Amino acid sequence: MQKLGLNELRERFLSFFEGKDHLRLPSFSLIPHNDPSLLLINSGMAPLKPYFTGAEQPPRTRVTTCQKCIRTPDIENVGKTARHGTFFEMLGNFSFGDYFKSEAIPWAWEFVTQDLKLPVDRLWVSIYEQDDEAFEIWTRVVGLPPERIVRMGKKDNFWEHGTGPCGPCSEIYFDRGPDKGCGKPDCVVGCDCDRYIEFWNLVFTQFYRHEDGSYTKLARPNIDTGMGLERLACIMQDVNNLFEVDTVRNILNSVCKTAGVEYGNSEKNDVSIRVITDHVRSTTMMVSDGILPSNEGRGYVLRRLLRRAARHGKLLGIHRPFLYEIAAVVINESKQAYPELLEKSGYIQKVIRIEEERFDATVDQGLSIINEFIREVKAKNETALPGTMVFKLHDTYGFPLDLTREIAQENGLAVDDEGFRVEMEEQRKKAREALKNKGGSAWDEDAYSKLDKNLVTRFVGYDRSECDASVLYIVKDDAVVENAQEGDEVTLILDSTPFYAESGGQVGDTGFIEGKDGIARVNDCKKTADGKYLHTGVIEKGIIEKHSRVTARIDTARRMAIARNHTATHLLQKALRNVIGDHVTQAGSLVEPDRLRFDFTHFSPVEGEALKKVEDEVNDRILENLRVEVKEMPLEEARKLGAMALFGEKYGSVVRLVKIGDYSLELCGGTHLESTSQAGLIKILGESGVAAGVRRIEALTGKAAIEYYADRERLLLEVAATLKASPRDSLKKIEALNAEIKNAGRELEQLRNKLVDGEIDQLVSKAVDVKGVKVLAGRFDQMDMEALRNTGDRLKNRLGPGVVVVAAPHGDKVNFVVMASKEAVEKGVHAGNAIREIAKIAGGGGGGRPDMAQAGGKDVSKIDEALKHSVKVVEAQVKG
Repeated sequence: MQKLGLNELRERFLSFFEGKDHLRLPSFSLIPHNDPSLLLINSGMAPLKPYFTGAEQPPRTRVTTCQKCIRTPDIENVGKTARHGTFFEMLGNFSFGDYFKSEAIPWAWEFVTQDLKLPVDRLWVSIYEQDDEAFEIWTRVVGLPPERIVRMGKKDNFWEHGTGPCGPCSEIYFDRGPDKGCGKPDCVVGCDCDRYIEFWNLVFTQFYRHEDGSYTKLARPNIDTGMGLERLACIMQDVNNLFEVDTVRNILNSVCKTAGVEYGNSEKNDVSIRVITDHVRSTTMMVSDGILPSNEGRGYVLRRLLRRAARHGKLLGIHRPFLYEIAAVVINESKQAYPELLEKSGYIQKVIRIEEERFDATVDQGLSIINEFIREVKAKNETALPGTMVFKLHDTYGFPLDLTREIAQENGLAVDDEGFRVEMEEQRKKAREALKNKGGSAWDEDAYSKLDKNLVTRFVGYDRSECDASVLYIVKDDAVVENAQEGDEVTLILDSTPFYAESGGQVGDTGFIEGKDGIARVNDCKKTADGKYLHTGVIEKGIIEKHSRVTARIDTARRMAIARNHTATHLLQKALRNVIGDHVTQAGSLVEPDRLRFDFTHFSPVEGEALKKVEDEVNDRILENLRVEVKEMPLEEARKLGAMALFGEKYGSVVRLVKIGDYSLELCGGTHLESTSQAGLIKILGESGVAAGVRRIEALTGKAAIEYYADRERLLLEVAATLKASPRDSLKKIEALNAEIKNAGRELEQLRNKLVDGEIDQLVSKAVDVKGVKVLAGRFDQMDMEALRNTGDRLKNRLGPGVVVVAAPHGDKVNFVVMASKEAVEKGVHAGNAIREIAKIAGGGGGGRPDMAQAGGKDVSKIDEALKHSVKVVEAQVKG
């Protein structure tokens, strides 16, 4: 048995099945496409669901892939054992109604015994206990002795997931030898020990499970196989776990080098080394696929993995950002299979580094918070940090649970694990509900899923604004009906349409569908996965019947406005890459008739001169009247030409290429102009951040941009008229008025200070002595917070050791300031705690340091009562 590297094993598998007429597809993105039931792709079959259900047409009936996968249910165990990991690659060959068991089983055996040359005497097979067909193929076709085939029950050898396609499976095992087993006399295939390793699962999808639990045979059964690449590599390299596989071991070695430790010398260190090694593999792949750290969904998974890895780095003595350096090793090890890693290496490392730096800041803040929590708990003579506190540290400050527990133990406290679990479960429940509300299971059915999948809508809207068509279906209240009458809200499905269906960020067309007996106003257009265009709207007149002939007509002015904005987004992306760097990629867009919104990857604001350069470059290209050409071609040919693609987007084997002069080249299915000059001009309204590492530009084109400038001109003329100046002189006039206002403000402040000076001596003389601490409480009229703080400083300086409490109305609100001298603080006074109690009287709140705090209030009538109460508050704080 030859020792083969992980990268070679991947290539051998894919090449083998290419030799069996399979189409090799690249790994799908880890972000599920139109599957709200999944947070992250977790199996080789997951992104292929639409092909198995018939919702989408596969590019070929035979497909082979190596799919990136993430699984995090047992993340807490990763590192503690060498068997757990969050990232893995799944090899698979698939048949969509093409071949079945009689091909799948012999091919699998051929690959493992002839290509990989695994010893036949160390291979075992399991089958579903009732699957005699598989047994016959294994024994009679393959020639495997019956005693090396183990029949198992439904729990082990029958694949199903709720309702939908399902079927028996057959698994191939490798016997690692008695020395790897448990030593029990009944140790056989299926034992939980490490002797018999299942490495390839062949699923024979031949049934459909219904709601009542019954099964019916599929007319065209499918094949779905899965073989863990890392697990296969363990067998081929004769190593005990995934961390010893060649490519993974190289990553692990780089972690050890960075930390200055050796793997295998300390179990405590080994746990941290494994955590970092696994998590940096996952995070590198996730960031590559466009996932960014956040506090929800898959972004939260990424953040948790990164922060857990960073935390273990600190345990190894690494007190600086370093994960981004390890990510470079991951990229180097996997670039052969995933070239996008190399293309995005700078971007990936920057995302990871920024999150590491943020975690450093969060940890410091978390330490301050946990120390405050510990003081509170000890003051109440309690023995454990409540679950709510632990959860807040975890959820708000990104504080790892194990670090919270460790610090608590150092302070003689336990952690309320049960309370923490309750809080976490509540959060998960909310997340599950949110996910469910987004669309439920990918296997769910609605009125559209029951329609004839062979009937599709032919889109003719790239070069036509209207066409004749037949009404295939009318859907009303989620049911298919024969006709719809005036006032009915409906969805019409036609055999042909000029209406563009919402896709790729471009909104759907609007317009009218007119028949001889009625007219429908179309307010939106979407499409199903199997190619039916859904024209939603209302019957404005008469009646429209199923199978009737109609004319579909779009709103051409609206379509043109949309095209201006869509072509402008292509120009905008290219200009951004030219001005701020080629790391810029599209992270989302919205193309409407009124404006465009373009989200892109970048880590800092694009403002001032850079934003002006981007806008100028786009306008220059518009004025150049560049020709916009659209061509259809094979995907690989388009990639060779250098076409920009939206990463994670699903493209068919034939794609639409949009070329703008020699300036821009992108894959795009949207509607566009014929030349850039039709856009008129672009006006960027603003740039902002929408997520970590994602920026957003909003802009106008065409008539909307002209109207924007016209509005600004009208506003300028109104301002000039109010100032009684010409538009050209308006700025000078405003500057002069500002100078006058500042001078008047200074004079007013001087007058106020004189008035205050007259009150200070009187207030100081009225200060009361509270247990040896002088307390001065005073009210002033109409002061903002800054003026009140200045007044408080002057009173404190005049009073000497003691406490100053001042308040002033400001509009219909109240401002409070409390200041305490060093001597007063030493006697127990805490200004922040005091002001909280004082402001409460006036319906407000606030806080601050022991020596100075400020607060606001809502009830001006309660000022005097609050000041009177301040003396009691200070008295309660003073020791002795």
